[in-house]
Amino acid sequence: MTPDELLAYCLRKPGAEPDEPWEGDLVAKVGGKIFAFLGDGLTVKCGRNADEAAELRWRYPDSVSVSPYIGRHGWNRIRLDGAMPDDELRELVDASYDAVVAKLPKSRRPE
Repeated sequence: MTPDELLAYCLRKPGAEPDEPWEGDLVAKVGGKIFAFLGDGLTVKCGRNADEAAELRWRYPDSVSVSPYIGRHGWNRIRLDGAMPDDELRELVDASYDAVVAKLPKSRRPE
């Protein structure tokens, strides 16, 4: 999956919108909260905490790493090197989106 295909997939989610909070760093947000960091790879929420996110790093040790600064909260950085199947990348985006939407106040959740 290319970065452009991944971005398009993220932005098809209800209420999703692109943002560039830091120069050169594209993210996908829902309800004002980031659910995917895009650019040189993909960073998504992969569990409730670092322990749950570790399982993915164990399965793909050369392609998945702890995300700097937010890794302790269950975020992983995934290299788009072809090691992870496209359907699994989409599932990770879906799970990250769902986790962020679940924590939004009802007034900010997409319909």
